[in-house]
Amino acid sequence: MGFRKKTIRDIEITGKIVLVRVDYNVPMKDGKITEDMRITASFPTIQYLLEQGAKKVVLISHMGRPDGEVKPEFSLAPVAERLSALLPDRPVAFCEQTVGSTVAASVAALPEGGVLLLENLRFSPDEEANNEDFARAIVMSTGAELFVQDGFAVIHRAHASTDAIAKLLPAVSGFLVENEVSKLEGAMSNPEHPLVVLIGGAKVEDKTPMIEQFLPIADQILVGGKIAADGYAATDPKIYVAEDFALDEEGKKLDIGDKATEYIVNAVRGAKTVVWNGTMGMTEDERFAKGSRAVAEAMGSLLDATTIVGGGDTAGYVESLVKQDGNNLQFSLISTGGGASLELLSGKKLPGFEVLQDA
Repeated sequence: MGFRKKTIRDIEITGKIVLVRVDYNVPMKDGKITEDMRITASFPTIQYLLEQGAKKVVLISHMGRPDGEVKPEFSLAPVAERLSALLPDRPVAFCEQTVGSTVAASVAALPEGGVLLLENLRFSPDEEANNEDFARAIVMSTGAELFVQDGFAVIHRAHASTDAIAKLLPAVSGFLVENEVSKLEGAMSNPEHPLVVLIGGAKVEDKTPMIEQFLPIADQILVGGKIAADGYAATDPKIYVAEDFALDEEGKKLDIGDKATEYIVNAVRGAKTVVWNGTMGMTEDERFAKGSRAVAEAMGSLLDATTIVGGGDTAGYVESLVKQDGNNLQFSLISTGGGASLELLSGKKLPGFEVLQDA
């Protein structure tokens, strides 16, 4: 099955001001960016647009949850600095507003072939309210002629920058969204077997729809994490629930045990497609990250398989292992969108994707 939406390959770019929704909701500590994966993940789309002759590229994003108020700790200014350092051959500018005359002046002052990042969309309550006037003001202020959706992590939300704005301009997918949706949908619609699905994390109500979605097509569904520790009851012979756990001093089950780890790792090693959502234990404590590490290493060592990691905590943990281990661990996809990947894998529609132009 081909990709269902038009992408930046399918539309005329030359000479246009292009508005791109990216996801720069990066982790920060003491005003410094601690992980820039989401910034670098947007580069293939940005560079393609510039190489194809886009007049100017204007980036919009959110950071954190400022709840519609201007909160300096959620400013995207540090992201603009990192962006400038990572794109030394391009003019990169930052505007402290999202709409209005200051934005228009910033766009006008930007040299052709340059990149402009606007301030945090969520400083306005109109962003999460999916306000059409706010979306129109962004379009008018920037002079944008084309909208590109490349913020996979937010396309499960119907916000002004994911829904309303896509109805005002020709709206297509960027490469990041294309890659993530293609691989996630492919794992559901045309997986190579054996297909093994790993489910972990804490909230059983979030994961039940994904289990139900994969039950007809998976060869095995393996459940660990707090869901298993809390006594998840298997409803089908295909479902394996971790049988032993690593305990802390108080007797809390904070990781899968040796038997469960061995069973799950062996299943992963025999798979042709592996989809993993939810850590096997409390990975922020190294003592209770053994199960997740063993799973990640087994998946990352598969040479001839499709390996997909979704879920914010899971993706973050696996990404940290990849950085530690260099090129020893390889994955087909480490998703940038926790909620978006879970909803897609649960069979739900993503508003910010469905609104894009059909292929």
